[in-house]
Amino acid sequence: MGSQSAANHGVDGVGRRDLIKRSAALGLLTIPTAGFLSACASGGGDSSNDGGDQGKTSKSNPFGVKKGGKLDVVIFKGGYGDDYAKAWESDYQKKLGITSTHTGTQEITGKLQPRFNAGNPPDIVDDSGAQQIKVDVLYKNGQLLDLAAVLDAPSVDDPAKKVRDMIIPGTLDAGMQEGKIVALNYIYTVWGLWYSGKLFKEKGWEEPKTWADFLTICQDAKKQGIGGLAHQGKYPYYINVAIMDLIAKTGGLDAMKAIDNLDPKAFVGSDAAKAGVEAIYEVVEKGLLMPGTNGLTHTESQTRWNQYKAAFITCGSWLENEQLKQTPADFDMKFMPMPLLPGSKLPFEAIRAGSGEPFIIPAKAKNLPGAKEFMRHMLSKEWSTLFAKEANSLTILKDGVDPSVKLRPGTQSTVEASKAAGDNTFRFLYTEWYSEMGAAIEAASNELMAKRIQPKEWLKRCQAAVDKQAKDPASKKNHRD
Repeated sequence: MGSQSAANHGVDGVGRRDLIKRSAALGLLTIPTAGFLSACASGGGDSSNDGGDQGKTSKSNPFGVKKGGKLDVVIFKGGYGDDYAKAWESDYQKKLGITSTHTGTQEITGKLQPRFNAGNPPDIVDDSGAQQIKVDVLYKNGQLLDLAAVLDAPSVDDPAKKVRDMIIPGTLDAGMQEGKIVALNYIYTVWGLWYSGKLFKEKGWEEPKTWADFLTICQDAKKQGIGGLAHQGKYPYYINVAIMDLIAKTGGLDAMKAIDNLDPKAFVGSDAAKAGVEAIYEVVEKGLLMPGTNGLTHTESQTRWNQYKAAFITCGSWLENEQLKQTPADFDMKFMPMPLLPGSKLPFEAIRAGSGEPFIIPAKAKNLPGAKEFMRHMLSKEWSTLFAKEANSLTILKDGVDPSVKLRPGTQSTVEASKAAGDNTFRFLYTEWYSEMGAAIEAASNELMAKRIQPKEWLKRCQAAVDKQAKDPASKKNHRD
């Protein structure tokens, strides 16, 4: 999911050493740098307004929030729940006297699209989940606030520094549209494969570092009546985690950039894309998928995996939270990077990492000062720690969690994987920039997993989606160097 300047997304040596030092207590040596390539962009109009009653501004109240106001907050109630937001809202009321109308829901589009259409949106929204309103669509319709003022405001923790200076470098990229940050992707997220430490110990399996070893485990699992790979069939976004990770790790960052930059050979003509999709299709052809997985929702498929009906599943780091009630106490949930195909340019430890869970402020919010100040507080250590306690996850704030917070096993394994990856991280941005193209690629993957098309046709359909997007003049305003 204003911005950091396009030329300044990396971490310099001193900054990185300082970050490592301050993060040691949690083992968070994981700050992504090289994988977050600069998103050079330009253009776009400012869709902000001066909505809301503004009082006197100061360094501690940069947006002039008046006490006694109200804030309309809508939170996607998914893997992270919404208790963290209730804790924020309670603290906000104590500190600033602002009361909140709180809505926790998974029906983001259903509940909010009519409100956006009527010009009566909430003040701040966690715009996530399967029913997310696509950020690029909202931006094109002029319905999002440019978050420059929030990011350039004094930090709550250190007023001598800007908010943006307190954020892990590169993690703002996912909220960028045409050079502007219009969504704050708040949660530090990794994507990859997951398995049960208990099941692997019982079966004598070791974490596979190569695709050949991965297939061997899947085949052994099948012989014992267990599925090899589960995926959330009704939402092909998840299997694309596997396909796209394989493409990036096989072809390196250039293969990733080719897709984001709408290259005429992003898929057709790309050896990495061909190798990645053929590897996944081999799992399908050899019958190594968990039976029935193509027809299941994300939670249905994940629950069967929790019942030891599959060795692996693809997902992001929200998985543990989403499956708390379904996960056996001794399951020992583990995260791992995507295994390597022969000749891969990135190492096994390389992972897709960055920020997720986009928070937006609608341009027509009734209480813009209150919404901006709320978001500024989100990027304080106090609220970041509140989030970690309630949601078992890390935020994009540097050193943003009090060391006393203990993370659950699966989330802790993502911390360890991030530490092992170091600078070997990558992140696709086409999913944020081009939702229509992303949907077309997902549709092709759905057909592929059901064996209705083969890899050659998948590549053609994905390339057609890229070529169609490239004809849109607006796409020229998004580019990775």
